[in-house]
Amino acid sequence: MFFEFDNLFLQFNTRYGLVKAVRGVSYKLEPGQILGVVGESGCGKSVTHRAILGLLPKHVTQITSGRILYKGTDLTKISDKKMQAIRGSKISMIFQDPMTCLNPYLRIDTQMIEGLRAHQNLTQKEALKIAEEALSDVGISDAASRLKAYPHEFSGGMRQRVMIAMALMTNPELLIADEPTTALDVTVEAQILELIKEKQRKTGMSVIYITHNLGVVAGIADRVNVMYAGQVVESGVTDEIFYEPRHPYTKALLKSLPANHKKGERLTTIPGSPPNLMRDLIGCTFIDRCEFAEERCEQPEISYNDKAGHLSRCVRVNDLNLSRKAGQD
Repeated sequence: MFFEFDNLFLQFNTRYGLVKAVRGVSYKLEPGQILGVVGESGCGKSVTHRAILGLLPKHVTQITSGRILYKGTDLTKISDKKMQAIRGSKISMIFQDPMTCLNPYLRIDTQMIEGLRAHQNLTQKEALKIAEEALSDVGISDAASRLKAYPHEFSGGMRQRVMIAMALMTNPELLIADEPTTALDVTVEAQILELIKEKQRKTGMSVIYITHNLGVVAGIADRVNVMYAGQVVESGVTDEIFYEPRHPYTKALLKSLPANHKKGERLTTIPGSPPNLMRDLIGCTFIDRCEFAEERCEQPEISYNDKAGHLSRCVRVNDLNLSRKAGQD
């Protein structure tokens, strides 16, 4: 297996108590596959996937059980030195906040080639040439001169493009893209998505694409994981997630899309708020917001229901008709 989360549980030790941010995440990723990860803010998307590269603060983070497997190696058990050899080379990440990810005191070229030269036997001239091509690929004109600029001389969108170029230029086997196009306009967003897909086709890299934008997921992903309250509540191929959702939360997300409303029609929202992750949650985590909830949804163990690879963490999955057609009420 190329990559796998195996029943990962992760918590943060805060001044207010333990926050159980990741609760039994399990899924597998095949070589060359693009996986979309969607869900509301605070559902655990970024936290779960930052754990892959050990990017969570160690003094407050505890992985209480489970494994993160990359080519058979448990990334939660390896040394910092071995992780450094993987991070940025075999596995790269595009972060969602370019304002805090670039060092304001260093020029763009210094920051771009640092990781490249650390992982590959390149001269500075060779590394700069690759960096220049990477900037051009993400739509930054006059890349050679822009390499000599400082981050404050770039707009937010241009800084985001620098972060994307840095992640792609090492030709990683796995790319984790955390809201990579948030700061970009729709035209540039389309160009970046096409660049990622083209890179994936050429190199065969796998992609984990984390986003709130279900429209983006529909256009780029082979499979989709829907996360809620630190769990993957539904997982399946993209078309099935959109046209045959099997979990009430997925249906609620799809119903809230503006595209599913007529002009002038009031937008649908999901009532209530996500649960407090400092509590011991028993039964379905979506129960307080679910229009289909009943007494048996409170049972302690809610397991996945499998239908030809389409998984749903819902005990009523066989009772409900949650197809897109049924959802257009």
